[in-house]
Amino acid sequence: MGLLSIVLLVAGVGLIAVGAYRARAPYQRYMALKDQDANIARYEAWRGGVRSESKTGASVAMDVLRRQAQIGAGVVIAGVVLVVIAFIVR
Repeated sequence: MGLLSIVLLVAGVGLIAVGAYRARAPYQRYMALKDQDANIARYEAWRGGVRSESKTGASVAMDVLRRQAQIGAGVVIAGVVLVVIAFIVR
């Protein structure tokens, strides 16, 4: 392995670790809010009430958390691409 491929490999593994770390917490919180929102929707349907489709604080938070998780996943994908390139350059 040449120096370039080792640098790409180390950078790729680093990006994978950083991206996974950055995506994990927002994704977990997003899933918890999503479950809670589904539970509220079931309860309101059971009560026979009509649920408002307006934006709530929870829906805005879910949008922000989803975006943060997507950015972390993008960093992971960039790391995987660098690792693949490291093996190709070899």
